[in-house]
Amino acid sequence: MIFPLWVRRLKRGVLFSAVRTAACSVRGNVTYIQGQSPEPRIREYFYYIDHQGQLFLDDTRVKNFITCFKDQHFLVFFFSRLCRNETGRYQDSFPFLSLCGRERNFVRCDDRPVVFTQILGAEEEERGGEVVSEAAEVLSFCGGGKKLSVPFRPHCLFMHPKTGRLYHPSPERAGAVGLVRSALAIELSSCFEYAPGQAQTGQPTHFHWAGQRHRLTNELAVHFTLGPGAERLSEPNE
Repeated sequence: MIFPLWVRRLKRGVLFSAVRTAACSVRGNVTYIQGQSPEPRIREYFYYIDHQGQLFLDDTRVKNFITCFKDQHFLVFFFSRLCRNETGRYQDSFPFLSLCGRERNFVRCDDRPVVFTQILGAEEEERGGEVVSEAAEVLSFCGGGKKLSVPFRPHCLFMHPKTGRLYHPSPERAGAVGLVRSALAIELSSCFEYAPGQAQTGQPTHFHWAGQRHRLTNELAVHFTLGPGAERLSEPNE
């Protein structure tokens, strides 16, 4: 198999989960071959991101921690180039794209392509023996550490009223909305405040973090089809 150019450029630092041979893959009405060349000097590859933020070749049969890509340099390279697929090819089945020169890397996902996996705390910066600044907390996504992260904005957290999944703003080019990994969402669940009498059955109104009470804006609700009554979610909580 001819490995993607960006993987070859990573040289010795990348470990491959398996050596694959070219084979035709069919997904619904879509047919592709990893590494196919639809036109001269252009190659195409196909990837999948699960709800834990793990990245796989789309046609990997068993998708788990063993078979996902884990090299951080590769993940940073891949996700820093992620954007919406507007090529006119595979847009319905693979709505996102990560480009590397003449290679098109089409991406589909279980939910959202950006999955936040951990909160990285503030770090003090020392110069000349004195602390001069303190970086804000960030949400890291898809295994990239601080190299793949956004500022943590507690007031922007949005809990989907039907699925219970938690979301946070992500880079606009990657869809504007990122999923919070379930393990992290569970850790944060105790920080939510609900309206009197609703316990944890209604929509949270506030989020407690770092000694502050943040009013949830629910601004991400506009990115979802929520049905009748959903317009109330975009109204500021009291």
